[in-house]
Amino acid sequence: MFTFGYKSRVNGPLRALIALVIGVLMVISPEKALTTVVKVIAAFLLASGLVSLFVGLRDKEKGALPLMSFNALVDVLLGLVLFLFPGFIAKFMIYLIGFVLLAFGVVQIAALFGARRIIGLGLGAFLLPTVVTLVGGFILFNPFAESVMVMIAGAALIVYGASEFLSSWRVKKAIDEYEIHQAPVSEQPAVNESGLDDVKDVDYEKVDEQ
Repeated sequence: MFTFGYKSRVNGPLRALIALVIGVLMVISPEKALTTVVKVIAAFLLASGLVSLFVGLRDKEKGALPLMSFNALVDVLLGLVLFLFPGFIAKFMIYLIGFVLLAFGVVQIAALFGARRIIGLGLGAFLLPTVVTLVGGFILFNPFAESVMVMIAGAALIVYGASEFLSSWRVKKAIDEYEIHQAPVSEQPAVNESGLDDVKDVDYEKVDEQ
């Protein structure tokens, strides 16, 4: 069963929440939304870099400092570039959003196809992921003015967020069903077919006949 991106119960809902917040922001304020999104990503990278550095220093005796320091350096540098040039980076954000919608839409469809074999899903379950995938591909062509495309991308993110919530619930339900029915025999409780579980051995003495 295809479960990429849905192994954790948190990943799907978290993606949905982030998409909904960004989507609403883009629909309400399309002229400033992309720049704001870039700054939010920059702040996240800077925070991630500081956390990596802290973890590296904490686990220095385990040899984690070189790797975590490198991760911290990369995150901080990327964060600074995004924070210092948000307007320039924002011009490419619409293409990134289109690619993300296209990729995540395909992932949703693949995961739902796997879940369909286990819990049974109607064609309606594939409607929103299909719309998200098609709109993601459409955004990559960017045929309209930026303000129009920002609103389209924002609306698509809102649809994706709703779809992701539903898909996460369906896929996790399918995973639970799969794990129950595919559990190894050794892990399943043994069944005593004789019905003599309550019978106990007792000591006895032989009585000589008179």
